[in-house]
Amino acid sequence: MKEIKAYINKRKLDSVIRVLHKVGGLTGVSVIENRGYGIGWARAIAPEQTSFQVGVKLEVICGDNMVEKVVEAIEKAAHTGLKGDGKIYVSNIEQAVRISTGERGEGAV
Repeated sequence: MKEIKAYINKRKLDSVIRVLHKVGGLTGVSVIENRGYGIGWARAIAPEQTSFQVGVKLEVICGDNMVEKVVEAIEKAAHTGLKGDGKIYVSNIEQAVRISTGERGEGAV
């Protein structure tokens, strides 16, 4: 199993979600509003202050066989070609547990 974290521009959220709905076998996505900065965006106002960009973080857990489909879908739907389009990270997930049934592994996703 893999975890896909995608940090995207808030304006592209609807486009990305529309495309993810078309990915067969995908069971869900979590959306978290966030603020942050990257090297190119960090504008120090004062040593203790930084100007943050507003964005959205998507979290998807899926089987290894779905990773490329999900990453490509997010990448294409979030792309504008401008600075600030975002980043996608993929990590391994060791275990998943469905609390209501106790089911474990990919079936719990």
